[in-house]
Amino acid sequence: MRVLGISGSLRSDSYNLRLLRAAADLLPPEARLVMFSELKAIPPFDEDDEGAPAPSVIRWRDAISQADALLFATPEYNSSIPGALKNAIDWASRPTAEAALRYKPAAVIGASTGMFGAVWAQAELRKTLAAAGARVIDRELPIGEAEDAFNADGTLAEHDQAVQLREILAELQAEVTPRVAALV
Repeated sequence: MRVLGISGSLRSDSYNLRLLRAAADLLPPEARLVMFSELKAIPPFDEDDEGAPAPSVIRWRDAISQADALLFATPEYNSSIPGALKNAIDWASRPTAEAALRYKPAAVIGASTGMFGAVWAQAELRKTLAAAGARVIDRELPIGEAEDAFNADGTLAEHDQAVQLREILAELQAEVTPRVAALV
């Protein structure tokens, strides 16, 4: 199983990137997490450009298409998701009939320096992904006070959070299995 990891933060060493790395270590042996690191390169969505999207948009859509599932880790900006992430989802949702996100299994987790762990952003992102056609797991993993949430080796400091993350990954894998079996 190939899981595409998408951090909603553009920072090179963001807490959400760390959260995705922690997730990679919790995946079963038959799965691997591949990071998408070009969110910053995706231009603003413009319907006029839909017929000839930028190369970064094509790479984004291809990365989604090649993945069996998607794992988003989002910070919370002004009680919602970062603009660059929303913009990328807009590109991946069009054109509707052949959208890269259509029927794609997805899970959303998030970390923030606040005490609530990007809960509102996670809810907004799940709603946006569902509207774009993805099959979104209805679970969240709020990692609050993220500056203290990780051990030196990159693992989650709180055992309960690691257990929840493992459960989300198992649920994501369960969403992929019927889809892969149907294709065989």
